Amino acid sequence: MDDDDVSARKGSFRKFLEHLSGAGKAIGVLTSGGDAQGMNAAVRAVVRMGIYVGAKVYFIYEGYQGMVDGGSNIVEANWESVSSILQVGGTIIGSARCKAFRTREGRLKAAGNLVQRGITNLCVIGGDGSLTGANIFRKEWSGLLKELAENGDIDGEEVQKHAYLNVVGMVGSIDNDFCGTDMTIGTDSALHRIIEVVDAIMTTAQSHQRTFVLEVMGRHCGYLALVSALACGADWVFLPESPPEEGWQENMCIKLSENRARKKRLNIIIVAEGAIDTQNKPITSEQIKELVVTQLGYDTRVTILGHVQRGGTPSAFDRILASRMGVEAVVALLQATPETPACVVSLSGNQAVRLPLVECVHMTQDVQKAMDERRFKDAVRLRGRSFESNLNTYKRLAIKMPDDQIPKSNCNVAVINVGAPAAGMNAAVRSAVRVGISEGHKMFAIYDGFEGFAKGQIKEIGWADVGGWTGQGGSILGTKRTLPGKSLEAIAEQMRTHSINALLIIGGFETCDRIKQSASGTKRRVFIIETMGGYCGYLANMGALAAGADAAYIFEEPFDIRDLQANVEHLTEKMKTTIQRGLVLRNESCSEHYTTDFIYHLYSEEGKGVFDCRKNVLGHMQQGGAPSPFDRNFGTKISARAMQWLSTKLKEAQGKGKRFVTDDSICVLGISKRNLLFQPVAQLKKETDFEHRIPKEQWWLKLRPLMKILAKYKASYEVSDPGQLEHVHHRGHEEPAAI
Repeated sequence: MDDDDVSARKGSFRKFLEHLSGAGKAIGVLTSGGDAQGMNAAVRAVVRMGIYVGAKVYFIYEGYQGMVDGGSNIVEANWESVSSILQVGGTIIGSARCKAFRTREGRLKAAGNLVQRGITNLCVIGGDGSLTGANIFRKEWSGLLKELAENGDIDGEEVQKHAYLNVVGMVGSIDNDFCGTDMTIGTDSALHRIIEVVDAIMTTAQSHQRTFVLEVMGRHCGYLALVSALACGADWVFLPESPPEEGWQENMCIKLSENRARKKRLNIIIVAEGAIDTQNKPITSEQIKELVVTQLGYDTRVTILGHVQRGGTPSAFDRILASRMGVEAVVALLQATPETPACVVSLSGNQAVRLPLVECVHMTQDVQKAMDERRFKDAVRLRGRSFESNLNTYKRLAIKMPDDQIPKSNCNVAVINVGAPAAGMNAAVRSAVRVGISEGHKMFAIYDGFEGFAKGQIKEIGWADVGGWTGQGGSILGTKRTLPGKSLEAIAEQMRTHSINALLIIGGFETCDRIKQSASGTKRRVFIIETMGGYCGYLANMGALAAGADAAYIFEEPFDIRDLQANVEHLTEKMKTTIQRGLVLRNESCSEHYTTDFIYHLYSEEGKGVFDCRKNVLGHMQQGGAPSPFDRNFGTKISARAMQWLSTKLKEAQGKGKRFVTDDSICVLGISKRNLLFQPVAQLKKETDFEHRIPKEQWWLKLRPLMKILAKYKASYEVSDPGQLEHVHHRGHEEPAAI
């Protein structure tokens, strides 16, 4: 990196601070309502981003109760106050229900406590009740200050100085029950807890041929139940938004007995705690157990997960989501004007967006109203297209129509895995096979990638053949990195022999599972971790953000010896504080010369007497293990969507003897910004760096400054347009990318 680059970086940083100065401002952060994993990551991001831009940040302990009580419940935070909390579940600043804040008298006390410390910016992390309370508080603010002045608690100058209150919300709720955001903080971690239990239960259930009824949280929202049912291939699921039709008792028993007849040794039924029938009467786990025992005589057990779902370490997804939302919340507060309505920082696809808080709360309340009035189709629609898509996919994959009711397409469709094995591949194959069969196609499995294809390792695969595949790691079909180049003629011959009309390829350049490594240990120690990813730095960068790392070296951002020296100096300074540990990630191909060994020796030598080093090459453990809930569901949904696309193409060609020679007959399906998009391979060729097997433009590089800012490096962050407040109902025509 030359001197021009260094000065350009400094200039960019200066402009960033000028554009977003927090000097003279004070931000209060609180967590309210039920706790959720990832709340601490959000608190950490708010504190560090606030301090970074020159604002004072205050912890408000015990939610609104602490705001009303004041005193030692409102304390200024510093950089070190939020060290080592990323991986901690719950919330370190506490959360409490507060009756006092629901009264004007309580809110008057809260306003007095905030004004006393100069706090006019509030970041609230909680559910819809907590955010509604914050909005009421904001609307009453000027009246409350006027009343405080009349009572002699504050003077006129303070009323002028603190004339308006800015409020930004982040939704922390494991139920994912808030309209307007694809995922709320804590949902992914709760799904991890559920799937861990389901996977453990499945082994014992198979041993004894048992039926298990699992009750998961979700008093008013069935998201956890629905997505965990998709992720484990449950036989039946009960949701508050979509009650079973009349006569469900008989239908469920028929389904369970049919599955047993197909030699399935276990049944899994998932029940949301708020499950109801079409008359709004509760459906309980015990009621379902009694039904199965009485009607079928199966050995049946009930497991109620309860607060286990709230506990444990937050997932990498929740840490990254909460960190992004926390930084965006501070930016939104600093850009706010007296006219800016209270907003919620939200996730849409892989984009952070801001939505009006009132609109989100109203739509969330509309869902409950629709359920109360037994308008269940409306309730599902109001939950959002992602929820609706999940429900339709589950129904399609769980219930097989009788063969004589499926119109035959007379098309043969094959599924193949290529490239490195990746968690979620088997879920994608299961989804493709079942959707293909339900579309009337004859489905074929190709074993061992293109090599097996050329050798004719092709076999018809049926509905029951893919049962239980969702939670399996690796690739059951087998996958090799061999490219088809030399075997194209043999592959073409096999396609003719088996009359294959369409091919679904699941794989890519490189696909790796999430990083399961975070640094903790003795004091004055720096961990240097090497991640996989080829030339793509996604794993190193996002792993660094999730683990609160001090640096991440990636191929996409060239670095030299001066950068390494600056990182060592940064860590040396850090060791003088109370945060006496460091974490550095290095992508395996980030530099030909600055290898993991080189960096390890450099850090060891330069840090001598200040810190010692340890290194770890994670290797293929990143590809192993059971797939996460995200991978299972993403694989399932994206594969179902791909099969529907193939079916549409095949129907278009029927009777025309049409051969596919156009660009759009070979597409790649994936997330682009907020949507699932089919992009022709011809188009992607122009956007791909084939030498390094990565896209020419990587969306996640915009998050790189986030990791640096939260590690206290000078970096400029691309902030949103201050006037850009979206509306909840406004969505594009493309399919949403949410899981």
